[in-house]
Amino acid sequence: VEDQRARWERKRSRTAKELLETEHKYLEQLDLVLTYFVTILKAKGTLKPAVLETIFGPLESLYSASHVLSLHLEKGNLGPGLEIFCQSLDLYGHYAENLEQANKTLKEQVRKNKSFRRFKKLQETRPQFQGRELEDMLPLPLQRLHQYKHFFRDLLENTSPDTAEYQKLAKTVKSVCDVSHWVQDIFDKRENSLQLLRVQKLLKGQKTQVLTPGRWYIREGWLLVVPSKGEELKRRMFFLFSDILIAAKPCHPLHPLNSNKLSCQAVYPLHQCSVDKVFGHTWSQGGLLSLSFPHKTLLLMSSNQQEINDWYRSLTAAVR
Repeated sequence: VEDQRARWERKRSRTAKELLETEHKYLEQLDLVLTYFVTILKAKGTLKPAVLETIFGPLESLYSASHVLSLHLEKGNLGPGLEIFCQSLDLYGHYAENLEQANKTLKEQVRKNKSFRRFKKLQETRPQFQGRELEDMLPLPLQRLHQYKHFFRDLLENTSPDTAEYQKLAKTVKSVCDVSHWVQDIFDKRENSLQLLRVQKLLKGQKTQVLTPGRWYIREGWLLVVPSKGEELKRRMFFLFSDILIAAKPCHPLHPLNSNKLSCQAVYPLHQCSVDKVFGHTWSQGGLLSLSFPHKTLLLMSSNQQEINDWYRSLTAAVR
């Protein structure tokens, strides 16, 4: 037991030391942004207060919270430091919610506001920035949140469960994980919106509505459609979403507007679909999938075994 405690203590000390060292580095980087951008921009009035708020969000509050945490860590007061820190964790979620708009506004100001463009370029050439641009610095708090999760988990694993500090660490780990999930959810939704928008733009015309609330993009790829009567196999692009499957074919390469687009051939709702693998109907490699809908059966084929397996998994998961 004594050996175990000594091992825990060694690992714990190492983690606490690394946490403090990286916290100092993180604070230094935030300080660069606050000193050379936020403070000077406020004083000069180069940006309107609302624009400044949109670009930098709660960065000053995040800096204060981390500064207080580092002071507690320096004194070895981990428990009280974490209690105070947990109260400001929501700031990371709000920062993530604002980040897309922050980047948009920053781009806009660089394009339209000549004096801000000059100021930004001048500040970024300072040696302290080491060639980094403001755009590289804005995601720092979310990268740090990811690191906190690992540091606090390591500390928890190397703390004796019968101590008061263990309870505080367990609470902190849960709080950090909750906020991490919140942040991940924001990014997943944003990524999904971009995918839906991309597919919408790929399809000719506006007849097929891809952008629907609650719809999730899953995958896409070329598959061969096996016709019911002995016609030729048709190569089609399929887009799989959480609620529908879209089949499309390329527009004519010489079309003046849509040569690089796809024409939607069919939209299959998944709520009444069943998916089966068909055996004994393919070449030595590859495979065949049967999709049964109330008024139609769709046979899809690929010469790539892995691809058919992946589609089968994705389709059954989407249908389920």
